[in-house]
Amino acid sequence: MARSKSRVYTCCALMLLCVVAIIVCLAVFVRRKCPAGTFSNAAVAADSRRCSEIGRDVLQQGGSAVDGAIAALLCTSLMNPQSMGIGGGSIFTVMDSSGKVKIINARETVPQSFQSDLLESCPKTFQLLSGSQWIGVPGEIRGYEQAHRLYGKLPWATLFQPAIQLAREGFPIPQIQGRYIPYIGTNQTQSLRKLFADKDGNLLKTGDTVRFEKLADTLEMIANHGADAFYTGRVAEDLIRDIQEAGGTLTVQDLASYKVAVTDAWAVPLGEYQMYIPPPPAGGTILSLILNILKGYGLNSASLTGEQKTLAYHRYVEAFKFANGLKKHIHPQFTSEEMARKFTEDSFADRIRSLISSDKTHGAQYYNITPYLESVGTTHVSVLAEDGSAVSVTSTINHIFGSKVFSPSTGVILNNELSDFCGRVDSIFPGEQPPSSMSPAVLKSLSKTLVIGSTGGSMITTGMASTLMSHLWFGKSLKEAIAAPVVFVDSKNALRFEANFDKNVIKALKALGHSQDTSSIFYNVVNAVEKEDGCICAVSDARKLGQAAGY
Repeated sequence: MARSKSRVYTCCALMLLCVVAIIVCLAVFVRRKCPAGTFSNAAVAADSRRCSEIGRDVLQQGGSAVDGAIAALLCTSLMNPQSMGIGGGSIFTVMDSSGKVKIINARETVPQSFQSDLLESCPKTFQLLSGSQWIGVPGEIRGYEQAHRLYGKLPWATLFQPAIQLAREGFPIPQIQGRYIPYIGTNQTQSLRKLFADKDGNLLKTGDTVRFEKLADTLEMIANHGADAFYTGRVAEDLIRDIQEAGGTLTVQDLASYKVAVTDAWAVPLGEYQMYIPPPPAGGTILSLILNILKGYGLNSASLTGEQKTLAYHRYVEAFKFANGLKKHIHPQFTSEEMARKFTEDSFADRIRSLISSDKTHGAQYYNITPYLESVGTTHVSVLAEDGSAVSVTSTINHIFGSKVFSPSTGVILNNELSDFCGRVDSIFPGEQPPSSMSPAVLKSLSKTLVIGSTGGSMITTGMASTLMSHLWFGKSLKEAIAAPVVFVDSKNALRFEANFDKNVIKALKALGHSQDTSSIFYNVVNAVEKEDGCICAVSDARKLGQAAGY
């Protein structure tokens, strides 16, 4: 009897070993089938390889998607300080492992006291606006705090260590940062210029070592004592003193009273996907309108051949012209949530589509265009973790180096976010958030997840709409779709074509009546992560020389 039982146990053990062996083989097989350059577990797409790798390392340490995003953003504040930093604000779109999606809105706000004639000093045409009068109350660190409180796994301080080390030890200036350092100029920016100058007063160049030692001290304080260390106490007092000495109106009460908004994401059907976007003041509503207009045309890979390509881009451009006419109206100051949601509905897109002529364009009045100023800047990080949770987060200090006001006591570069009101509103109020093109999005279907966002101010919508159109409908790979040359429709409805855009299409669009303008730099930079069939493709836009990382 004992021998019989022994045989049974042995058989069971062998069967169990066989099952384990089969599972291991299947796992190996599944992992092997992923194409070269893709990942099987998780990935991060940030503006630079270093920051993508830091985010990936945090994920490998057991961190959540939010943990990886925060670490990557802190790194980006050093690698691309002209684009974002803790003196700015951000918007998170976060999907947890169950598929529930929340928005964490940490965009800057209007301080209690501000220059009464501020909007009267708005320029008539786009220019980089510097000066303390444009500084909004920074929300970045409160945003990180709220995101970590809701979704973090690793200790808060752990997320700051890589950035603190980089800031203190220094690193060679990357090419993109080096490209923008000359934008600092000389007038009224002496403290910022000093940060990026050598001992002889000459501005640093690509490859030179840069250190952010005061910022390292500030980050260390926040790491050790939490977000309150930035919004109250000595750091807050030092920051406000520096801002006020530069002529700014922010107070310690403005910092202490800053609040983050957490809401449900808005869901927009897009073919097999649900696209989750942030509501106003973010730009998700405009993005969804353009995509809803385009999806009604049944675009596919054949749309890129012959005259069909011209027609596809003509309709794309027309959708943007109508969207430009609506921008001023999609803002919480003027629009109720109910009205703003209507802009995301198919019925509204159908109505706009019916106004688009296939054989011509129209004058500005046809689209209700009113002049508004373009914007530039920002950074974006896309993260997909092992458990299926995801983060799409866009962060900014607005223009290149923001307001160009630097706090020497804290190492913080301040935003110029209030300039985003220019041409969009007639008055502003304390606590109000400026309108934004930022549209961090997560697209989810039964079998796929796409985490995507763009940088570039007004070009954010262009970058995202172009990428999604090319990837979802034209059948291009994610990398090809991001790399595809774009056409940007500016605030005057003139078309600006990126280098290598199809010359035949340009000629044909001009024949349909579209006007053309030139642009030397295109700021659209799309960073995205996509999971399909168990394999993860992550792409950081080559326009900013970025590189994704994963495992």
